[in-house]
Amino acid sequence: MGRAFEFRKARKMKRWSAMAKTFTRIGKDIVMAVKEGGPNPETNSRLRAVIQNAKAANMPKDNVERAIKKASDKDTANFKEVLFEGYAPHGIAILIETATDNNNRTVANIRSYFNKCNGTFGTQGSVEFMFDHTCNFRIPAEGQDVEELELEMIDFGVEEIFADEDGILMYAPFESFGAIQKELESRGLEILSSGFERIPQVTKELTPDQVADVEKLLEKIEEDDDVMNVYHTMQESAE
Repeated sequence: MGRAFEFRKARKMKRWSAMAKTFTRIGKDIVMAVKEGGPNPETNSRLRAVIQNAKAANMPKDNVERAIKKASDKDTANFKEVLFEGYAPHGIAILIETATDNNNRTVANIRSYFNKCNGTFGTQGSVEFMFDHTCNFRIPAEGQDVEELELEMIDFGVEEIFADEDGILMYAPFESFGAIQKELESRGLEILSSGFERIPQVTKELTPDQVADVEKLLEKIEEDDDVMNVYHTMQESAE
C-alpha cells in the first residue's frame, strides 16, 4: 500500500480524525461554497461535495439547509482560506489550514501558540513543499472491483485506491478533484464523501517525551475556532 493508505490509517486513530468541530468546519465550507458558486448544489459542484460530506458526518439536513440559506444572505461574512506554516519543537514541520473572517486575529493567535510551545512561526512556503496536496473520494464498495476501478480511474488522475470497512477510497493530486468528481457522477456512482489532505513526504520518529512536546502545540492549534486542518511530519503509530 502507498503513502495515502498509511497516512489515512494512522490519522484515523487520532483525535483530529473526529474532532468535535466537524459541523463547524462543514458550516464554513458551505458558506465558502455558496459565496463562490451560488446556493444550488446542482450547478455548484463544490457545494454538492460539501453536502455529501455533511451527510457522511451525520449532520442534520435542517442544519445544512439553514447554513445554505444563511450563506446566501449578502450580510453573511465570507471566510478566507489561509495557510500557516511553522515548526514544532524537535524539527517537526506543521502546516495549518484555516478559514477566517479576521486574518489579523488568526495570525496573532497562531503565532502565540508557536511562541508558547517553543515552536517557530514560519514564513509562507517554509514547509508547504514537504507535503503532497491531495484530493480523495469515498464510494460504496458494493459491486466494485478495486483493481478494475483503479485501471479505469488512472486516466482521471487517481494514484492510489484501496478498500476499508467504510468503502473504497481513492487518492489523487489536488488538481484532479474536478475531473474525478465529474467522472464518478457521470458513472452514476454515489460519492459518500470527498476532501483534500496534505500528506507528509517524509516523517520523523520521536521519543515519547518529544512526542508530548509536539502534541502540546498541536492541541493548542486544533482548539482554535479558525483552524480547519492541521498536518505535520511527526511519525504516527497506527496501532
